[in-house]
Amino acid sequence: MQLKRVVVTGLGAITPLGNSVEEYWKNLIAGVSGAATITRFDASKFKTQFACEVKNFNPEDYFDKKEARKLDPYSHYGIAAADQAVRDAGLDKDGIDKNEIGVIWGSGIGGLKTFQDECFNFAKGDGTPRFNPFFIPKMIADICCGHISMRFGFHGPNFTTVSACASSTNALIDAFNYIRLGKANAIVTGGSEASVFEAGVGGFNAAQAMSQRNDSPQTASRPYDKERDGFVLGEGGGSLVFEELEHALNRGAKIYGEVIGGGMSADAHHITAPHPEGLGAALVMQRALRDAGISPDQIDYINTHGTSTPLGDVAELKAISSVFGDHAWKMNISATKSMTGHLLGAAGAIEAIATLMAVKNNIIPPTINHFTDDPDVDPRFNLTFNKAQEREVRAAISNTFGFGGHNAAVVMKKYI
Repeated sequence: MQLKRVVVTGLGAITPLGNSVEEYWKNLIAGVSGAATITRFDASKFKTQFACEVKNFNPEDYFDKKEARKLDPYSHYGIAAADQAVRDAGLDKDGIDKNEIGVIWGSGIGGLKTFQDECFNFAKGDGTPRFNPFFIPKMIADICCGHISMRFGFHGPNFTTVSACASSTNALIDAFNYIRLGKANAIVTGGSEASVFEAGVGGFNAAQAMSQRNDSPQTASRPYDKERDGFVLGEGGGSLVFEELEHALNRGAKIYGEVIGGGMSADAHHITAPHPEGLGAALVMQRALRDAGISPDQIDYINTHGTSTPLGDVAELKAISSVFGDHAWKMNISATKSMTGHLLGAAGAIEAIATLMAVKNNIIPPTINHFTDDPDVDPRFNLTFNKAQEREVRAAISNTFGFGGHNAAVVMKKYI
């Protein structure tokens, strides 16, 4: 069977760095931090009192008031990002066969605020079970995906992937495979997450996963820095329209780049910690390269998982070194989580957008907040510290790894 080629024809983003792809990319290249003291709730008693919140987002730009109240913030962000991507791709126009367009989405947690609020309300009551009739439909992790399909009338494959922080990269890979196998003409894919609430911050604090640098939020996410002390929680949504090449060409769609491979693996090691030698991370990149049909020396850039955790950053670099050998020193590597924070299930989507924009524009977004070299990090790596770098980017990888040992990587290249 001849596999079909898959290109990207639409993008959308709601992020801590801006509520459009243009604004997001501009701030990435400028090295802007999205971190600040939490405004969503009083976090003064929490160990971590800051996050990368979405700013200046008004749900009523996308929904009427009644509809907005029926949706959790994770759906607000996801539907808004998908709306941008669909309109960018022109899939909302007449003459499109919507039976052949699907939606494959990713979210690690789903409607956390809805779940939290309903439990809080029940606990405050007299024990009588009074729950909002929209509790379950607002909270479940698949509902954003359903709403996107209903918004545009897309009748193709429709489901949500849940694999913690790898969720939306798994969604991208599934979308890629469905199209190249001829099961859809186009798929709206990506992911969304909204966990900057008491339950999210408190839960990750209890797991000892987040930075507690409350005196300097903007410098708290510092991947590969010796003083890193955990990730910074982020929120938002990212969406990409994957489309079969001939279908895109026949309707005159613009093309951002081409998706050429995806890989998946499991660490099978620990519920939260990565394998110390990065064995699962190495395997996922090897599988992604093999699937893409390219050699390691054809990769010019890796957008790493790079969360700013003591164990994770070093393990991923060990994996890169083992897979790429001497070419590891010739590539650019950067961790855009240093600016956006960690969007959990939505991380893969917004980082795939950053990776694709790097390929398209030949600019590598930086890893900001590097102050002190880590003796465990080989100095031969070009980690694009503190300032964006221009270079030719023929092909690039975006890595995402999740609690539970889930690993996913997607490969993109220039469309030629």
